Amino acid sequence: METHPIHSMAKQFHQHFTRGADYFNRDKTGEFIISEPTESLLRIAMLESAWMMDNITIRDIDRANGQAIEIGCNALHTGRSLSGRFKKKLSASGTPFELVETDSCVALSYEQIGILTNINGFDEFVKTISVFFGRAFTLDMLKVGFNGEYAGLPTDPAEHPKGQDVNKGWHAIAREFNKGSQVITEAITLGKDGDYPHLDALANQLIQDKIPEAFREDPRLVVMVGAELAAKERLRLFNGGDRSLSDAAAAQMLTSSVAGRFAFVPPFMPGKRLAITTLENLHIYTQKGSRRFRADFVDDAKEYQHAYLRNEGYALGNGFLYAAVDESAVTLL
Repeated sequence: METHPIHSMAKQFHQHFTRGADYFNRDKTGEFIISEPTESLLRIAMLESAWMMDNITIRDIDRANGQAIEIGCNALHTGRSLSGRFKKKLSASGTPFELVETDSCVALSYEQIGILTNINGFDEFVKTISVFFGRAFTLDMLKVGFNGEYAGLPTDPAEHPKGQDVNKGWHAIAREFNKGSQVITEAITLGKDGDYPHLDALANQLIQDKIPEAFREDPRLVVMVGAELAAKERLRLFNGGDRSLSDAAAAQMLTSSVAGRFAFVPPFMPGKRLAITTLENLHIYTQKGSRRFRADFVDDAKEYQHAYLRNEGYALGNGFLYAAVDESAVTLL
């Protein structure tokens, strides 16, 4: 079977990373400054680590702060004019962003290294740790994207296990955008005899009230459903009047369609949140030249450390293209 180019490049990245000297410029502190070609390989390996990352917008940018820009919109750009050429001005409705120091690291004690290398051999140990690290920090990026509230110093992972204090994520950014117009925070009830009888009704209302008309029929629009909402809706369908096969099928298909749009349960999103956007509208930025990698045994700590330091931040390409109900507003009936 022919190897897909993405897989091939990801494999090259692993080889470059574990080999080190020929592909990274080591500075006096023992860290590595990653060259631009290897930064591209890093991004490919990262994209391979979690399926959702394939569709999120990940960009390298020069500045540490600024305004996110998503060129254009879905409005009509074709027509005629009585005088001169027809034209439609491009719109820019992105949110502000600020990149902050972000550090990811996994560490294994000398004792743990001895146990693992005896089982698999050192080469396999390094490969396993590299794969785990790539997946772990990619999933951390999603945790922060869905749950991040602010950039604290220092962070407290015990108190904030989903990265609430690592950075300001997409939902927190949306709550502040345009005076909070895109996120429902007032109390609503969901269920029989509630404000909304089911998820379809709630999602349809969000789309009609908060998503710009030009995007309402965009095939890229997705509904992200919190796990608790999905479980509640599934139970409602299974407990339907005649428990027909069609109801059972609908329950099984819940996370693939809501309000006629593709829907899914994202990893780490709060259980009672419902959000509608395009995945491309979710942005993660890294400042060019800020990446520092380290993968070696640290004598003073008696640990093998796999670490990745960079300036990173989140933004929405178009703030009006994100509509949600905050989890704190939802009461299930």
